[in-house]
Amino acid sequence: MTKWQKLLMASLACSMTLSFPTAADAAYSLNPEVTTATDSLLTASQIGVLNYENTAPEFAKLPNKDAIVVMSFGTTYKENRSKTIEATVKDIEKSHPGVKVVTAFTSHIIIDRIAKNEGINYPTPEQALENLKAEGYTRIALVSLDVIPGMEYEYKKAVFHNYKKNFKKMTFATPLMYWQGQEEQADDVEDFIKALFTEVKKPAKNSAVLLMAHGTPQPANAYYSVIQAKLDEMGYKNVFVYTVEGWPNLETVIPKLKANKIKNITLVPIMMVAGDHANNDMAGDEEDSHKTILTKAGFSVSAYLHGLGENKAIRALYVNRANDAWNALQGK
Repeated sequence: MTKWQKLLMASLACSMTLSFPTAADAAYSLNPEVTTATDSLLTASQIGVLNYENTAPEFAKLPNKDAIVVMSFGTTYKENRSKTIEATVKDIEKSHPGVKVVTAFTSHIIIDRIAKNEGINYPTPEQALENLKAEGYTRIALVSLDVIPGMEYEYKKAVFHNYKKNFKKMTFATPLMYWQGQEEQADDVEDFIKALFTEVKKPAKNSAVLLMAHGTPQPANAYYSVIQAKLDEMGYKNVFVYTVEGWPNLETVIPKLKANKIKNITLVPIMMVAGDHANNDMAGDEEDSHKTILTKAGFSVSAYLHGLGENKAIRALYVNRANDAWNALQGK
């Protein structure tokens, strides 16, 4: 444990007897000298994989029956869903043979449209947990297919907190990017960039790659600046991050392209699925699409219409996240 961790955990000492479920396993744990803490301070110290173990007597008697719930926003693009979300879930299943793995979508609109058009009924995370509870499952590992810990991740985190007391044990994985190499943790941002460029080509002379992210109104939007800084640090020249619904936006990037005398641009979505944002906002033929705006600005533009889930190296990172939650569920 580093000096910083010791100081943090020592500060959690408080007057209430420690009789609450355990805090996070994956990153930080309470200093052994700490024997008391408030529920609020325990919650605040949960960093990384979240871990709740129910100590109520009625749960202690229950057998361990484990399942994994993989949560995604979802997509109505059937072919892309197969190549990305479903492919990632299959990789997680391969890593956990014999374990029940459930796919849940957070978008009710997408769930309804898929049910109407394809006859496939995806549950919400809440419905998935209620179904598993009814089927006798007692321990659940939750997995998020989010890219950063933004609003969607916070929704899934709320599901964890709202449903954890219904089970004997529940864990919740971190998204694709969470750690930034601090305090002896992994550098998820660097790992993501390396994985991305196993498929995406680095820009040639007078060319640039624009990585289109979604954006979030939460402070987690700052991850995009971290990605840009890491790209620069790793020597990825003329690779720029921008967002559809956040900052930096396309208007932020265009002056940089002109300053660097860029002629050719490749647009690349850094989203799990190349869905509506990628096909329409980014690469559509409408007047306000990014491709049209850049073409009118004098650039030659092409689009790489593949979601992150199509990239084997990216899927391997998601499997690692699922493994983290599973290992925490097993007490490893």
